[in-house]
Amino acid sequence: METKISTVAEAHERDPLTPRRCDVHADSDEATVKQVAADLDSVNIEDKSEAEWAYERLVIYIQEFEAELDEEHEVAMGFAGSEAGVLQIEGMGFFDPDILTFHGTDEDGVPTQLIQHVSQLSVILRAMPKAAEEEPPKRIGFLLARRLEKG
Repeated sequence: METKISTVAEAHERDPLTPRRCDVHADSDEATVKQVAADLDSVNIEDKSEAEWAYERLVIYIQEFEAELDEEHEVAMGFAGSEAGVLQIEGMGFFDPDILTFHGTDEDGVPTQLIQHVSQLSVILRAMPKAAEEEPPKRIGFLLARRLEKG
């Protein structure tokens, strides 16, 4: 029997990329590996543009970050390596094949939109005090996730 040696590309073709992520935190000796979607059989990342796939993963990170916030804070994002400042997230989108958009207000309350190529994506999620004392905090991550589920 002849042994066949595969190239890395051939091995990837036979074993498609399974979306997963790994998180390691200082307060644990364990790495947490999570499946990105509950039903991975329905997720075919080859059918998604870079922008759509980056958008969906950002929704997951934002949703998990918001789950840790108290009632006095909302999620905002800072942009690494940029003078753009901090954006209180009020909306997020993508433009196939490779553009992500972020909508919201800056620290001064000025309406702001950032348009970014996926290859330049580098964001910092931050907890910011919510805008109005009487209103409940906006949880954009959960809203975005519901819209993804609807298709």
